[in-house]
Amino acid sequence: MTENNQIMMNEEEKRSWFEQYNRGVHRQGRLWLLGNLIVLLLLPFALGLILHTAPNMNGFIKGFLNVAIIYFPSSLVEYLIYVPMLGSGASYLSFITGNLSNLKIPCAINAREMAGARTGTPENEIISTLSVAASSLVTVLVIAVGVLLLAPLQGVFSSPALQPAFENVVPALFGALGLKYFIKGKKFAAIPLVLSAAVCVLVPSLIAQTSVLLIAVGALTIGIAWLFYKKGALE
Repeated sequence: MTENNQIMMNEEEKRSWFEQYNRGVHRQGRLWLLGNLIVLLLLPFALGLILHTAPNMNGFIKGFLNVAIIYFPSSLVEYLIYVPMLGSGASYLSFITGNLSNLKIPCAINAREMAGARTGTPENEIISTLSVAASSLVTVLVIAVGVLLLAPLQGVFSSPALQPAFENVVPALFGALGLKYFIKGKKFAAIPLVLSAAVCVLVPSLIAQTSVLLIAVGALTIGIAWLFYKKGALE
């Protein structure tokens, strides 16, 4: 058997293994997502039956629509952006355990950079899944420790001096992570970055509409990058 044939067989085995892995991930991920959804939906009704009470349906529908207007676009944007970045396994774990933007995504990006894996490869799939799983376990551990220390440290956490820090955790995380990408692609990142910052300064109410801004800025960035690519000006 020649060396080329051996390499081809190894690639075919790798592809076959990865397909089996993905099928298993999708099967288990869908089951866990379905179970999670059932529990979330049944809990309010179970509490209503136990307490012999029920919400006013008109008030419920109005409240649901007010929340849905905000979260439906956000969930769609997160799905379109995060799933290609994370892969199937890490996506299921992230959407089940939550805290994507401030925990799971930074952890997965950092692990991928350290391992030198590229998006869309089996290596990125495995590394992202392991990093998100580790992040979830660490989160549970930190929350458990925080609950135990909540009473002794309540005065420290409620200190007015620390409130600005708590309110800027997510911007600080994404600022640190985004800086290296801005530096790498400063030709096509400068305009969207300056424009989005100017819009938020001039119209502060749009800061709460990050989902809408993300779609517009993302489309603008892709368009600028495509123009630079066509001109052969990308580094």
